[in-house]
Amino acid sequence: MAHEDVPVLVVGAGYAGLSAALMLAWRGVPVILVERHRGTSIQPKAFGVGPRALELMRGVPGIEAELDGISHGISDTMRIAIARTLSDPEPKIILDSTGDGMEALALATPVPQVGAPQSEVERVLRAKAEELGADLRFATELNSLEQDPDGVTAVVTDAAGSYTIRAQYVVAADGHHSPIRTMLGIPTGGKGRLSTICSIMFDADLSELVRHREVTLWYLQNAGFTGVIITGTGVGAHVLGVYYDPADPPQFTESHCRDLVRQAVNLPGLDVTIYDTVGFDFAHVLAETYRDGRVFLAGDAAHTMPPTGGQGGSTALQDGCDVAWRLWLVVTGQASPAFLDTYDAERRPIGTLTADDHLANLAVRMPPEQTQDFPKPMDNPFSVILGYRYASTAILPKTPAGPGRSPAESASTGTSALLEDPLTAKALPGSRAPHVTLDWEGHPISTLDLFGAGFVLLADPQGVAWLDAARTARERLGVLITAHRIGAELKDPTGDWRRRYAVQEGGAVLIRPDGYVAWHSSTLPADPTHALQEALRQILSR
Repeated sequence: MAHEDVPVLVVGAGYAGLSAALMLAWRGVPVILVERHRGTSIQPKAFGVGPRALELMRGVPGIEAELDGISHGISDTMRIAIARTLSDPEPKIILDSTGDGMEALALATPVPQVGAPQSEVERVLRAKAEELGADLRFATELNSLEQDPDGVTAVVTDAAGSYTIRAQYVVAADGHHSPIRTMLGIPTGGKGRLSTICSIMFDADLSELVRHREVTLWYLQNAGFTGVIITGTGVGAHVLGVYYDPADPPQFTESHCRDLVRQAVNLPGLDVTIYDTVGFDFAHVLAETYRDGRVFLAGDAAHTMPPTGGQGGSTALQDGCDVAWRLWLVVTGQASPAFLDTYDAERRPIGTLTADDHLANLAVRMPPEQTQDFPKPMDNPFSVILGYRYASTAILPKTPAGPGRSPAESASTGTSALLEDPLTAKALPGSRAPHVTLDWEGHPISTLDLFGAGFVLLADPQGVAWLDAARTARERLGVLITAHRIGAELKDPTGDWRRRYAVQEGGAVLIRPDGYVAWHSSTLPADPTHALQEALRQILSR
């Protein structure tokens, strides 16, 4: 049997798998991805790319522009409504992207609002990953996977036969039912399967119904069925999802599907063309750990959530990006293998939080038969998108780092997810580093433009010593880190950086490759070189 070796094997080419392969390839880590299907999805599936996911990917040359280029402008005018049919004269509007909420989101991040279906986004991610050298193998199925102390051996099969792949680490992005999760015996919690839905991809002229109200997502609660209809997907088709009883499934023939579409829009004579149908479960399934040895769960394999909230796809993208930068640090020797425990500690609470919020929305928008013990929706959904805080050994508590006191004396090891308002949150350890507009040689840039490739140390103008400390840390520890003085080469014309990053004279803030604050030194310590190196050793589990 043929044999290959690779640092990282990714299983699954959905959002989590493609983003992991893309970000590993961008960072120079050889990666093989296997996917049992012949290509990426043709169904629109998830819609839009959340801002946090795009922030994580924007360092990849051209990716932000390419994703913005396939955006159909829908997120600029999108509304979500609960209605009986598309012809309902008084739909209940539950989200209006033209209102203050989306304007506030634009103030919190510089990334564009990408409105595009998953099918188009996946094609962009696939092309970019392959361009950067990722080895993506479609029509290739994983047969078995075995771990030992030194690596993982996978047996896969394609049209030419079976062969083995030996990897240091595996990213299991193989979907809701996740054969890898089953192989490893990882238990799951959550509400389980909530309902079953048939997704009908169709074409029809709905311009008179949609154009005037600019609504693209409708939760339907009519006498005939409960479901959802997504109009203007940008792929030349619309999607109708209809609940059904899996114990007694109807025959979704073309004729029946056309009738369902006409009932959903309340136009009995509408000309309808059916393109595709597929059945899937609405579920709330949460893996009890995201790590088993050298295998890491990502996307639906880690957390399957109802689509009522729109962050399932973006959460999967974030998982892929997140596990990729951590694996990069370990594969390149910048962090110890123990550092990888922080993936579960940080991402699992966020996956649970997001899934629970979607579950709460489901009870309001598309209620299944049983909604008892469901949580209540979040008051501020944008805090779930951009305002969550991390807690792990890769986050050090804020200390003054004064004489005789090391910033590595203690570390947070909690796993609960905390939320902040992304418009007002400060750059404290565990928080997303805020977006602040700076001036670089007369050109405006965001603080977020500085993050992504490695660690970044942002220092006060009086913190010249931090620049030498960062250079020394890079030389002695082999850690990719750069340093900037805000207020010197980078101007802070509004004073927002000093206010949001909460530093005093000579202080500094250490930002991780994912744009999160790892350590905060309010002032200049007696020995900044020692303080920074001790902080990095603790953060990287060295």
